Amino acid sequence: MSPQSDDRVRAVIWREDALELLDQRLLPGELRYRRLSGAAEVAQAIREMVVRGAPAIGIAAAYGVVLAARACRARDPERWRALVADDLALLAAARPTAVNLFWALRRMERVMREPVADPLARLLDEARAIHREDIAANRRMGQLGAALLKERGAVITHCNAGALATGGHGTALGVIREAYAAGLIERVYADETRPWLQGARLTAWELVQDGIPVTLLADGAAAALLRRGGIRWAIVGADRIAANGDVANKIGTYHLALAARYHGVRFMVVAPTSTVDLSLANGSAIPIEQRAAEELLELGGQRVAAVGAEVWNPSFDVTPAAWVDALVTERGVVLAPDTVKMAELMAD
Repeated sequence: MSPQSDDRVRAVIWREDALELLDQRLLPGELRYRRLSGAAEVAQAIREMVVRGAPAIGIAAAYGVVLAARACRARDPERWRALVADDLALLAAARPTAVNLFWALRRMERVMREPVADPLARLLDEARAIHREDIAANRRMGQLGAALLKERGAVITHCNAGALATGGHGTALGVIREAYAAGLIERVYADETRPWLQGARLTAWELVQDGIPVTLLADGAAAALLRRGGIRWAIVGADRIAANGDVANKIGTYHLALAARYHGVRFMVVAPTSTVDLSLANGSAIPIEQRAAEELLELGGQRVAAVGAEVWNPSFDVTPAAWVDALVTERGVVLAPDTVKMAELMAD
């Protein structure tokens, strides 16, 4: 199996002056792309989980800025930059936890201020650069993370941090792909990841596509699996990393990290440096998105909960830096991250 094989499917594609997003709500049953021509459509797609995963959200938002600039410049060639502000705010509000979204928007805003003859072409070039850089970063992180595994064994992952969550190749699954190709992984255990079932629908699907042995388990079974032994690493992605190394990731990551710590299983976080937010001292300051109650009350549109039950439905939780054995970024690996090490990483 070549680590390049994941390029058969991409979550985000720019084609013929429009953005095409693979509708991940329909996987694995249906492979359908949605063609979007406006920033409002992109914001809605991000909010409604058509596209998900912090890096992929950032890339989609960058292309959304291109669409917004094109529409605003057609309306008013002189004031288009001011008009784009409303679209930028709409995109920024789509998912509050994933910091890559805001990183990409700031980068596109800087480009908008450049005095160039063809600003639309320049913005598209920048969005494409963000996309290319993410794929390159994922491949670099895959190599760095795989080198940490040392010995052959099984690993466990949570949610989906694969090609579907990024520009291509994946963060956590990028490491898994590289390590499997090197003969270091014999099996991947994937948490189902309630309530959106990203592990069942997306991670298991990606691994099956690549011929990597995968075993699906309920989120609540992870601790019992680790107790049995044989799991070398837990490998996950991240949506935001604070200055001290605390990690926000899909709800249930904290539970997995706690179980891994107790059972002596090493814990690896794989994320590009665009996910690091040095403005937040620690994880307690990371905004945690609350999702709709229906995500827990219903399953496939059918109500499964008792009428009158209330819901607490955070989309993310925060894992303390003290439980992270290795943080893998495109700039290098940080072992046992803390404030000093994170500052050194980001200063390079």
